[in-house]
Amino acid sequence: MVNILVVGSGGREHAISWKLSQSEQVDKVYSSPGNGGIENNVDILIDNLEELAKFAKANECFTVVGPEAPLANGIVDEFDQKNLKIFGPNKEAAQLESSKIWAKNFMKRNQIPTAKFEIFDDAKKAEDYVKSLDYNVVVKADGLAAGKGVIVCNSTEEAISAINTILVKKTFGEAGNKIIIEERIDGIEASYIALSDGNIAIPMATSQDHKRIFDDDKGPNTGGMGAYSPTPIIDDELAKKIQEKIIDKTIQSMKNEGIEFRGFLYAGIMIKDGEPYVLEYNVRMGDPECQPITMRMDFDLYEYLLAASEGRLSELPPPTWKKQSAVCVVLASQGYPESYPKGEEITGLDNADENSFVFHAGTKNQDGKILTNGGRVLGVTALGDTLESAIANAYAAADKISWPHKYCRKDIGKKGLSYL
Repeated sequence: MVNILVVGSGGREHAISWKLSQSEQVDKVYSSPGNGGIENNVDILIDNLEELAKFAKANECFTVVGPEAPLANGIVDEFDQKNLKIFGPNKEAAQLESSKIWAKNFMKRNQIPTAKFEIFDDAKKAEDYVKSLDYNVVVKADGLAAGKGVIVCNSTEEAISAINTILVKKTFGEAGNKIIIEERIDGIEASYIALSDGNIAIPMATSQDHKRIFDDDKGPNTGGMGAYSPTPIIDDELAKKIQEKIIDKTIQSMKNEGIEFRGFLYAGIMIKDGEPYVLEYNVRMGDPECQPITMRMDFDLYEYLLAASEGRLSELPPPTWKKQSAVCVVLASQGYPESYPKGEEITGLDNADENSFVFHAGTKNQDGKILTNGGRVLGVTALGDTLESAIANAYAAADKISWPHKYCRKDIGKKGLSYL
């Protein structure tokens, strides 16, 4: 039997902990720092790599890293040096997410399909550039910005405003010292996540995230307001294209450049005229995509993560998935992704049925009460025999939960229905 330490505090980490705890090979699952819905929380922050390593060693843990920040800070390198078992890409491999500029240049030199782009650190030159274009653009901060450093522009004026927001006003701090301005590809967006051991990459179930704060994809980007799996947008033919042209090519190109990628490789894909383009890479499971994906897993996640970390995924059979659909509706605090209240008591958490599970994110347990403690508070996730019934089940479960400033989108999964 093995103990596990899951690093992180969000809905993704709760979902990973929940799934790992079902393994017959797993004894105890700890989460650091965890949240109000997780049992074995450890009071160590995700940037305290030394203390995390000490805890993992003392409790003989296999460590699984949820969020991007500790991966970018080199947690895997730190653990490797101490001969501690850990799942996730090392610091060099994590550049695919920690620097959008590094990732775009990597795609360019390895002919991985992506939008054309230019890089700037000077606001005036960036403004002159967008004025010279006859198409709309997306402006991106180079570094990590919790999923919010991407501004999709509908006009030259919006592009200039985005340049000022990132480069001049420094809204995203150091992450915005440099920006990418890339051609806006208008198509259908989907998430494609694979598990890699540095040699091969096996696809996880397909999914689609809903990034914008308001219904009908309006308003600013967020960390994600809901997701569903599988998505009918990615059929078998398109999945084959993405796997070969993007995922396999990325893993092989990394290897050719002397970088071994072990972990979840997430490609945010834009599909235009049946062809996939990489919008961006993430080097971890998506949040909230992780919640519906783990609900559909019909295999022992621990076995696969351990095999990936040890470079022996080819020894395992392909993972199997429940035929049902799963939908995650994120319940957020009103005001997110800007400012929002904290510390409000949540009621109705015990009302979930066997088809649904409530994954906690921005919550804390205070004297036996569950209080809001973040922007994205809960990920109410439900199974259904069809996408339509999974949507109905998720919203039925979400409606039973309340607190004064609860907010959610009402159209999660609707995009998928239009493709059925």
